Amino acid sequence: MELTKELWGKSACGKEIYLYTLKNASGAYVQLSSVGAGIVSVVVPDKDGVLADVALGYPEAASYFGDGPCAGKVPGRYANRIALGKFSLDGVEYTLPINNGPNHLHGGPEGFQNKVWESREHEGGVEFLYYSEDGEMGYPGALKAVARYEWTEENELRLTLTAESDAPTVINLTNHAYFNLNGEGNGDILGHTLRLNASEYLPTSDSLIPVGESEPVAGTPMDFVNEKVIGAEIKADFPALNYGKGYDNCWVIDGYEPGQIQEAAELYAPESGRVLSVYTTQPGVQVYTGNWLAGSPVAKCGRSYNDYDGVAIECQNFPDAPNKADYPSAVLRPGEVYEQAIIFAFGVR
Repeated sequence: MELTKELWGKSACGKEIYLYTLKNASGAYVQLSSVGAGIVSVVVPDKDGVLADVALGYPEAASYFGDGPCAGKVPGRYANRIALGKFSLDGVEYTLPINNGPNHLHGGPEGFQNKVWESREHEGGVEFLYYSEDGEMGYPGALKAVARYEWTEENELRLTLTAESDAPTVINLTNHAYFNLNGEGNGDILGHTLRLNASEYLPTSDSLIPVGESEPVAGTPMDFVNEKVIGAEIKADFPALNYGKGYDNCWVIDGYEPGQIQEAAELYAPESGRVLSVYTTQPGVQVYTGNWLAGSPVAKCGRSYNDYDGVAIECQNFPDAPNKADYPSAVLRPGEVYEQAIIFAFGVR
């Protein structure tokens, strides 16, 4: 494994931003940034062996601060939405910034995704560290978060997310990478096929907060139990699709067991033959079809992305879990270690 590190820029407050390149023996490589512990590029072969970058992103480090899509980064302290920016923990109510309609999204405007993480090399990859102060964005407890990436000879990008807190808090970490398996900037993903290891999903309100129990996907446009073209039903008259202008929902992964790696999703591009298989220890997978990508910063391809130019497959706990007692717990207490894993495995058919 060949690992290189370069200074990519500085933040507005002068912190150095590093770009790491991890290349395996086949020549396939990934690039990772200390802005939001982010995935910048994933360059892998198609069915003819031609390399292309399949991760959406930007050519300049500065574009990753405050970008609407949250491209490639690790949002936190709580990825996804918390209803009305409020939750109670041990009898104390906490108030968080509202930054997505009436709700709190991705840890707020100064979430982990907009921070420069510390970084260090380790065997086979890179480890990013972020120290979140007690009260940051309204969350209780001083928290240490670690995102460790490894790039394998088999073109697997392995991400382990860990955290510890000195006081009770809530946490939900993921990676928000968008993929286009025909190459970033090369059209939309509506012709990609998707299969999800999920026979139920979480219906939501019109502000994308789950309204309660999961429901079967069978007989609805949310059914990806068998491989289906993403664009086949994306314009269907169905509440979940009307609310988000496309897919932006959390599916419940079948067979979830805490700490156990499960298949979450398989994405396939018939044109290039590339396949992305996603595995995780998390209970849910949020699929977001890039419904609002237009207006994002100028991308690596030399233009801004259009809506549906990429799809995010975000393995995570359920949205608004801090306010839903029957959802998997999002609470992290002193002495406990939060640990979740996500694997992005690239191949061809």
